Amino acid sequence: MNKPSPAIIAQSAVRRLPRWALLLFCVAYILPGFLGRGPWKNEDIAAFGVMRELTSAAANWLQPQLLGQVTGFDALLPYWLGAIAIKLLPFLDPALAVRIPFILLLALTLLATWYAVYYLARSPQAQPVAFAFGGEANPVDYARAIADAGLLALIASLGLAQFSHETTPALAQLSFTTLAFYAMASSPYRRATQIIGPALGLLAGLAGLALSGAPTLALLLGVGGMLVESTHRRWGYSSKEADAASKQHSWHWVLLIAGITLAVSLLSFGLDLWRWRIHLPGADGQPAWNDWKGLGRLLLWFTWPAWPLALWTLWGWRRQLASRHVALPLWFAGMAVLSTLTTTASDRSLLLSLPPLAALAAFALPTLKRSVASLIDWFTLLFFTGCAIIIWVIWIAMQTGVPRQPAANVAKLAPGFEPSFSLIAFVTAVAATLAWAWLVRWRTGAHQAAIWKSLVLPAGGATLCWLLLMTLWMPLLDYARSLGPLSRQVASLVDKKSCVEIYGVGSAQAAALQYHGQLELRQATPQASCPYLVVDVAAQSTLSSAVNLPDWAFQATVRKPTDKTENMLVYKRVSLNRPASPAAAPPRP
Repeated sequence: MNKPSPAIIAQSAVRRLPRWALLLFCVAYILPGFLGRGPWKNEDIAAFGVMRELTSAAANWLQPQLLGQVTGFDALLPYWLGAIAIKLLPFLDPALAVRIPFILLLALTLLATWYAVYYLARSPQAQPVAFAFGGEANPVDYARAIADAGLLALIASLGLAQFSHETTPALAQLSFTTLAFYAMASSPYRRATQIIGPALGLLAGLAGLALSGAPTLALLLGVGGMLVESTHRRWGYSSKEADAASKQHSWHWVLLIAGITLAVSLLSFGLDLWRWRIHLPGADGQPAWNDWKGLGRLLLWFTWPAWPLALWTLWGWRRQLASRHVALPLWFAGMAVLSTLTTTASDRSLLLSLPPLAALAAFALPTLKRSVASLIDWFTLLFFTGCAIIIWVIWIAMQTGVPRQPAANVAKLAPGFEPSFSLIAFVTAVAATLAWAWLVRWRTGAHQAAIWKSLVLPAGGATLCWLLLMTLWMPLLDYARSLGPLSRQVASLVDKKSCVEIYGVGSAQAAALQYHGQLELRQATPQASCPYLVVDVAAQSTLSSAVNLPDWAFQATVRKPTDKTENMLVYKRVSLNRPASPAAAPPRP
């Protein structure tokens, strides 16, 4: 028996958000951050280095590595996509070419989120109450309005911006998780035997998630999908709807989810993708309470503003917790949060919770009180307007030196940075700021009754600040977050025609030396084969155990301008045969 819906929505409240406006939101959010910059440290450029190495003839595509080093993600598919893009787009810079498939993955994430929320809102249990004399929201219009709100909630999430614009397995995991979420959400409206559609999306989602380094999560999501589908098959229909055809349809989906989950698990076993990654708070010797506090702060800001609205949904729809539109996103979000609490890459794991949390946040709007909606609007208006003003003031200070204090702070934090002016970036930033002013004026109009209106300012503010950062501040951020300046300094001290041995250098630094410095690298061995040696300063104490120190003479210490802890030591080979005298160890920087 279906319990009464808490949603009381009139037809006037489900006006559709203009498609051009929604598309403009998405384009303004997706493209900035992918264009106009080099690879950033650490995971971004490390993954890029693996992709470049896969394009070599000797690469093993089943074991992507960089100079024999394994990156933080035991993934396959994201590196394959980047390597294929480099091969198919040789006329583009490799750093830009690898971003093309990841731009498409982010677009797929937004698209799949919209459709997932749309089909969840089509569920009979999610529909608003029917009025005695008519005038209630049309089911399709209601679902479309809720889907618009869900997409806006995802764009508004603070934690989405950075990680969704990196060419790392984290974005691939996000995209494939959302694809599986869409497939399970739309199952009541598509046949399991229909190849093109949700069935294919489910296969691609779970298989892609496993191949992106998360086979355990793919298994858990598949199990959760079976449980939700079984519950829906048993209690999801009223007595009139529970005919044999409907139950058979649901049973087919249970079998399909089970079959795909089993196949993906076997694929993961065959490719040796299973890894033990459990890392509980306090496991590294630090007080567990400190870890829990850090995780709590991460949850609060990373998922804002979706998490308070999601909690409101759980309370407002507490009598429908077993319904598909609540249970399915709750399971997906819960598994992502569980992964956050039990792995070291907590922020990237929490990224996967944003689409289902956005779905839950959207279902809070039918029951949201006007006072709460006003509070969200005012907080959003003050927060994002303040952030935009700060971004503009610091940019003006970088260009003119006025105000003096922000200019001095930039010079102190980024020594050696030379600001530049881009007319395209300036015009884009001005247009975005004017659009924000228009959006604020539109939102404050008393005549706006659309159900999604409370999420327009959060999404618009997040897009505005991200676009301003990726236009006005892009040269500064590129200078601060890139390993290019460090790599080019190292390259200026060596002969690029000769190979360079490295020791203690991480995947990110090695990839930067290859890309920015255009150096041919090899791992250091006791039998030196290259005339130069580059050592990370943190590995200096163990250098004597890896190489024959008398073969090398210290040449220079290269420091990263914006990070005093990220330094490299450059050595030069004393003799091709035998050194005349031991090389002196360099002073510690």
